[in-house]
Amino acid sequence: MIEPGWKVFDAAGEEIGTVREVTGDENVDIFDGLAIHRGLLTKEQYVPSENVASIYTGEVHLALTRAEVEALEQFTEPAAEEQIVPEKSTWYQRLAWWTTGRNR
Repeated sequence: MIEPGWKVFDAAGEEIGTVREVTGDENVDIFDGLAIHRGLLTKEQYVPSENVASIYTGEVHLALTRAEVEALEQFTEPAAEEQIVPEKSTWYQRLAWWTTGRNR
């Protein structure tokens, strides 16, 4: 439902950044949180889903003050998902996937 680029507002209604990434599992409709970008010289920060107060088209409103948002953890990319190597692949395809780390 939330899209990258949407505006993010703090509890006082002031715009504090934009959505960079939505974390969770789309396939089973799980929303874990947001990676938000607050400015040119700041790192992306992670906002857990329980801190989202309301969602409107193009806007996400948080239940946090600006100071609380500034104190949040830096966002880190989730670990890559496991890739299953097809049974009918050739030995050299499997070797290539294994050596490049694509089988993890």
